[in-house]
Amino acid sequence: MNTIKLTTLGGVRENGKNMYIAEINDSIFVLDAGLKYPENEQLGVDVVIPNMEYLFENSDRIAGVFLTHGHADAIGALPYLLAEAKVPVFGSELTIELAKLFVKGNDSVKKFDDFHVIDENTEIDFGGTVVSFFRTTHSIPESLGVVLKTSEGNIVYTGDFKFDQTASESYATDFGRLAEIGREGVLALLSDSANADSNIQVASENEVGVEITQTISDWEGRIIVAAVASNLSRIQQVFDAAAETGRRVVLTGFDIENIVRTAIRLKKLSLASENLLIKPKDMSRFEDHELIILETGRMGEPINGLRKMSIGRHRYVEIKEGDLVYIVTTPSIAKEAVMARVENMVYQAGGVVKPITHSLRVSGHGNARDLQLMINLLQPQYLFPIQGEYRELDAHAKAAMAVGMLPERIFIPKKGTTMSYEHGDFVPSGAVTAGDVLIDGNAIGDVGNVVLRDRKVLSEDGIFIVAITVNRREKKIIAKARVHTRGFVYLKKSRDILRESTELVNQTVENYLQGEEFDWAELKGKVRDHLAKFLFDQTKRRPAILPVVMEAK
Repeated sequence: MNTIKLTTLGGVRENGKNMYIAEINDSIFVLDAGLKYPENEQLGVDVVIPNMEYLFENSDRIAGVFLTHGHADAIGALPYLLAEAKVPVFGSELTIELAKLFVKGNDSVKKFDDFHVIDENTEIDFGGTVVSFFRTTHSIPESLGVVLKTSEGNIVYTGDFKFDQTASESYATDFGRLAEIGREGVLALLSDSANADSNIQVASENEVGVEITQTISDWEGRIIVAAVASNLSRIQQVFDAAAETGRRVVLTGFDIENIVRTAIRLKKLSLASENLLIKPKDMSRFEDHELIILETGRMGEPINGLRKMSIGRHRYVEIKEGDLVYIVTTPSIAKEAVMARVENMVYQAGGVVKPITHSLRVSGHGNARDLQLMINLLQPQYLFPIQGEYRELDAHAKAAMAVGMLPERIFIPKKGTTMSYEHGDFVPSGAVTAGDVLIDGNAIGDVGNVVLRDRKVLSEDGIFIVAITVNRREKKIIAKARVHTRGFVYLKKSRDILRESTELVNQTVENYLQGEEFDWAELKGKVRDHLAKFLFDQTKRRPAILPVVMEAK
């Protein structure tokens, strides 16, 4: 009998950051290693990855990392895992090539080469646990689900998926293989929930392609298409529409050219002609009606690129009268407010915005009925809804109950919670360290709640710096307080407040110096406390206060 434990390090009660652990006997199987983009309040943070301390501590037990597809929410955290745990990585040909792009961009692991290309026909025996794969439909080719075969039944991880009867060969779901896995017996199903709260039929990729071609053919001026770099299905549709309408495509995103060139080399993207793609420097040779500008932005996020275009700060493009900004991606909920502001900026610059979501319901994730079909095909004993906010996980659970699953066999996991299979049932069996690790530039994990709170204060109320010099032995002030502010008040209209602030600091320091004891931290604390109360009384603001007390020898 196998010992089985399932743990989620990310990807539950949130969008993105997928990372799940299946422990079978003494081996750990890591399912995806993704990141997510920061929420609005995570000021200055580049990306967020799972806390992987448990994996680092048990790296000698990791059989491998199994990647389902090439999006950042599945592969983006891989370099940070490999930096501490040099373990084998498995994925389809395209997924591995895209993972290598992430890894090569990280100096600490750029020489890592323990990659293994697998496909839907691959089976790997890890000492009694057989790992196999099955084809799924997503917005990128060669997406795969993972099957861990144990003596108690299969553990199935779907990865991101939807069902689309019009999907082309490299995107098509293998329904026969799913039915076969179901007949073998599925103990636990870890299933994508990102669109579970919708019963609306998602547009097929064929319908999306027709819509994109129609929109491009109807516009007479220049078209700027905003897309996610790794959404190769959408990129292919833009290429096809450009060829059909006689336009050329300019790639302006930070990382799209590497992704596109990699996909073309692997024959996962096709070009109708070799001269379909042109360099940004060659745009001036073509009329506006001959151009499509494909913008993806840093890490595949196009919103910031559009903002720069609208204010004239983009490297290559400035939005002008007659431009159509065609948004063919669905922004995450965290980015909706930002997207609304950018749309306003585009209109102010003379452009017109058209999101594809105004015409079609598009998603790379299955709706509730797709999830029910997956359950019916696999007939799992237990369901673990994953990949989604809590409302989506809950909607997935309700959809499962509607097709006959018992509520006591459905578990909505929390990050870090471990579920063990004991005596014929899954039960909670403790927890591991889990949560968010914030990546800011080259810094990993040193940006926490305190730093974010300080950044929030600075962004809202500014900073107030006061400097004063004292002679501790003679107990007197050598140089009286001087004040500097940034982002707090307009100096010319607030001279009285600043003057009274300096007087308050001078008085506070003088009073402290008359005491018997002297402590630098205590003195700074008193200055900060008195100044904070005064400034709030006068302005109703709470700037970050930085007292600088220097000693004259």
